[in-house]
Amino acid sequence: MAFRALHYVFKIPNRGEAVKFYKNVLGMEVLRHEEFVEGCKAACNGPYDGRWSKTMIGYGPEDNHFVLELTYNYGIGSYRHGNDFVGIHIYCPKVYRRIISESTLPKVKHEGFLEVNDPAGYRFFIHDKQSSSHDPVRKLELASTNIHRSIDYWSKKCGMKLLESSDKHALLSFGDGQCQLQLTLGEQPIDRGQAYGRVAFSCPRDRLAPLQDKMDKGGETVVTRLVSLDTPGKATVEVIILADPDGHEICFVGDEAFCSLSQVDPKADELLAVAMSEDYSDAWFQKRGGKKTH
Repeated sequence: MAFRALHYVFKIPNRGEAVKFYKNVLGMEVLRHEEFVEGCKAACNGPYDGRWSKTMIGYGPEDNHFVLELTYNYGIGSYRHGNDFVGIHIYCPKVYRRIISESTLPKVKHEGFLEVNDPAGYRFFIHDKQSSSHDPVRKLELASTNIHRSIDYWSKKCGMKLLESSDKHALLSFGDGQCQLQLTLGEQPIDRGQAYGRVAFSCPRDRLAPLQDKMDKGGETVVTRLVSLDTPGKATVEVIILADPDGHEICFVGDEAFCSLSQVDPKADELLAVAMSEDYSDAWFQKRGGKKTH
C-alpha cells in the first residue's frame, strides 16, 4: 500500500478537558505524547513559536488506524473556528449508546447518528452502525467550494481513488479499510479561522520529492518544501506540506521513518499526565495579561 491515511490535527486550548472527552466519551486511548521547546519547522503546531506538545489519540496503533493529533500551544488560550472542517465520522454502536446515555453532554440527534462537539469545538458524527473495517473512524469530512475542482486535485494530483461523487460531494480513499476523505460543497466561502487542521498521509520516502515536483509543475501550493523534522529521542521524518485549492493543508510523510516514530508508547498516559501536572502556563500568562486568543 503506497499511500496511507494517518491522522488529522486539532489545535486544543485545554489538554485535560480534551483528553477526558476522547477517553471517556469516545473511548479512545492515548498512543504517544511528545513535548517540544520550540515551534515546528513545518508549522505542525500552527504559526506559533514557543513550547507546544503533541498527543496522538485513537482506537488503536497508528500503523493501521486513523488517529487524531491534539496540538497544544502553551501560550494560546483559544482559537477561532472557521467552516473548513465539517467533522469526523465514527461508526460504533457502543460509543453511540454511551453518548445517548450521557444526559449532560450536548448532542444533536439525527436518524442513525449523533452530532457532538469536543470541548474545543471540533465536530463528530457518531453512527449507530458497526464500522466496515477494524477502525471505527471511517471518514474525515471537509468543506469544498468547488467539488469538481477538488476531485481533480485530490484524485489526479494526489492520487486518491474516487469512490463516488455528485455536484455536492465526493468520497475518496487511498485504499480499502482506510479512513475516507469526504468533500462536501459548502454554502459559504471557506473560512479556515485559526483552529484549522491538517490531514496527514504517509508514502514511501522516495515519492516525496517527485510529488513536490508534480505540484510545482501544476502550479499548486507547496506550503512547506521537503524538510526533515526531529522529535526528541525518536526517529527523524521527512515531510512536505501542500494545500488544496480551498487551502486545506496536507502533510505527506516518508513512511519508513514514520513507522518508527509512531509506535505506541506504553508510557504515553504517564507522560501526558506529568506534562499536565507541570503545566503552570495559565498562572504564568495570567500575570502577564493572559494567554493569547486566536
